Amino acid sequence: MELDPSLELLLFGHHPDHGLISLERIAEKDRPDEMLLFFREHGERHEKREVFTPFIWLVSSDLIDADINPLEIRHLEGRGAFRYLALFGSWKIFQDVVKKLKAKTGLNPSSSEAPYFFVNDPIQQHLLLTGRTSFKGMSFSSLKRMQVDIETYTTPDYDFCNAERDTDRIIAIALSDETGWVEVLSGSDMDEATLLEQFVSRVQERDPDVIEGHNIFKFDLPYIQTRAKKHGISLELGRDGSAPQKRSGRFSAAERAITYPKYEIFGRHVMDTLFMVQLYDVSSRSLESFGLKEVATHFGLAPANRTYLEGATIAREFDKNPDRVMEYARNDILETRALSDLLSPIYFVQAQLFPLSYQNILVRGNGVKIDSLLLREYLRQENAIPFPDEPKEFAGGYIDLFFSGITENVHHCDVRSLYPSLMLKNELAPSSDELGVFLHVLDYLRMFRLNAKEQMQSTTSDDQRRYWNAFQNTFKIIINSFYGYLGFQQGRFNDFEIAAEVATKGREVLKNMVAWIEKNEGRPIEIDTDGIYFVPPSLRTDAELSTYRQRFKEALPDGVEIEFDGIYKTMFSYKMKNYALLNDAGKMIIKGAALKSRGLEPFQRKFLREIVRLKLEGREGDISSLKNEYQAAIEQRTWPIQQLAKTETLQEAPSRYAEKIEGKSRGRNAAYELAIQSGRDYQAGDRISYYVMGQKKTVALYEYAKMISDWNPADRDENVAYYLAKLEALYKKFSVEDIKNLQKELSL
Repeated sequence: MELDPSLELLLFGHHPDHGLISLERIAEKDRPDEMLLFFREHGERHEKREVFTPFIWLVSSDLIDADINPLEIRHLEGRGAFRYLALFGSWKIFQDVVKKLKAKTGLNPSSSEAPYFFVNDPIQQHLLLTGRTSFKGMSFSSLKRMQVDIETYTTPDYDFCNAERDTDRIIAIALSDETGWVEVLSGSDMDEATLLEQFVSRVQERDPDVIEGHNIFKFDLPYIQTRAKKHGISLELGRDGSAPQKRSGRFSAAERAITYPKYEIFGRHVMDTLFMVQLYDVSSRSLESFGLKEVATHFGLAPANRTYLEGATIAREFDKNPDRVMEYARNDILETRALSDLLSPIYFVQAQLFPLSYQNILVRGNGVKIDSLLLREYLRQENAIPFPDEPKEFAGGYIDLFFSGITENVHHCDVRSLYPSLMLKNELAPSSDELGVFLHVLDYLRMFRLNAKEQMQSTTSDDQRRYWNAFQNTFKIIINSFYGYLGFQQGRFNDFEIAAEVATKGREVLKNMVAWIEKNEGRPIEIDTDGIYFVPPSLRTDAELSTYRQRFKEALPDGVEIEFDGIYKTMFSYKMKNYALLNDAGKMIIKGAALKSRGLEPFQRKFLREIVRLKLEGREGDISSLKNEYQAAIEQRTWPIQQLAKTETLQEAPSRYAEKIEGKSRGRNAAYELAIQSGRDYQAGDRISYYVMGQKKTVALYEYAKMISDWNPADRDENVAYYLAKLEALYKKFSVEDIKNLQKELSL
């Protein structure tokens, strides 16, 4: 897609340098701060240094005391309140100034009323001020990426591994990169210390720009770091030979918020495919699990005849057949690389746009990304920026449920970026954006996404289709976030009144669409912000369907486009945003926590999924037989205990839990009670799997819980009445009678 030069500067940064792969702040005694920049051009890496000048926006230059002596205070044009930009010689001076401003004004930097504003990230500051962006002029294939995955040994009598436990250890480190190279460092050939030394050596030898893994932040890197510390090994993974630095991080994907240990490696990026998968699922809502094996199967990435091992059996398998564990690790790393190949390009492209490090592109919210584009352009044009708008409540998007139950021949129409279309058509932008950046960027990104969608629909390659689908889905979320940005409290250019106006126009469009469907003998099922599931009138031929769709499109206001992107054999509509679909190929898609709760025991999740499929296939009469099968399995105790078990992660040390119990500041919990009773050295982060004993269907879990490691298959003691009651409750919840009650509620 060709851009005019001014739009090129706006979207991709105004600095002409190509090939920037990473940058790091360098602070040396008695010298101004510098940025060390790493470039890759024509396959070769080189470095250079340039001056780093941190900065603060100010309402008044008088806020800077005379003794501070900044490098420069620039006066900014425009009507924004922050008309001054103060620049400093080092990050330390910058931080001292921030402390003085906080004391002088009595306002924290996070306050919307503070007369000073800054970005608290030196990398982002440098990218903003210089107009640099990562990977300019590069293709994704030219980025050097190394994948890492470890396998660990769990001491007998424990359910899960713990790096702090002396008798647990790493038994394999699987490595691969974008060239096709794969190596598995085996714990059967070397001790753990040598294993870790070889890992560090491989990283330095192959010099990746990016280190990737699935759950690398919360598992692989913490485990590697802890074990290296026990052996006195320096993890010299940085390009300067430094060890990874760890601090607390926070990642959000829709309603899921995760606190995680954020690792930073000098000169390199760390990317977690687990985060990518969760962001992908925000729009698709099609994943049952985020585990590597399940995701690889979902995307068709699992190697042929791959080796599978249950986590609980890896230690035993290693003792008797270490080669099989190494093959398992090799398969894991191949899946990790394939998953990264599929999803990473999305964030690679974003790093070419947004003035954020590649690693932060993945974990920063879309509001922050949009804000960064606006701030960069205002800096480039030396234009003042505004105070953020005062928050105001307003009605949001239109969602509705018209029917609960089973429906056949369900069609879905997607309004192509409804809110962005309305903003562009009606020129609805933040009133404080005097340079008009907001709509210019939105217009281009919308075209970018539609182009990707056309590529997805025209390709005959399954791999390309998956790639373009992931690509367009991510940009769809970013584009739709422009509406969310209007109501983003931390956004410098937010505008709650414009947000309310956009939402009002969106509701009008969607309600008119529903009215059109009903007027033309169709039946709406569910509407969710920018898409409608509905049953069209009886249409006998493809030509009639095409005519119907064309009339639907023509009834829409100018600038609003819809796409008919799915026909489903049946739909089970349960509650708002909770439904299941069955296509002609027999593939089932389930969306919503009520239909796939991860908090259920494994047998419940399986039972619920089978109930839903029977409903979709018109075999509701078989549900009672299915329940009888499950009931018999529970009564006759034929299932492995894992089907009945729950797994919980200890969020604090059992000793701390015991103190709280004694102080009556919390209730009792089965997992912690079992940890204490075991006499083993359980710690925060350990996971415990347990089942319920006894004979009554209602019991106190903490009194009747038992670890699955203590389960005796020759003398089974699981609580049949308890699990039968759980089965019965789930059966009743999704029975025909329950659905009738939901329909009555809707009619009221």
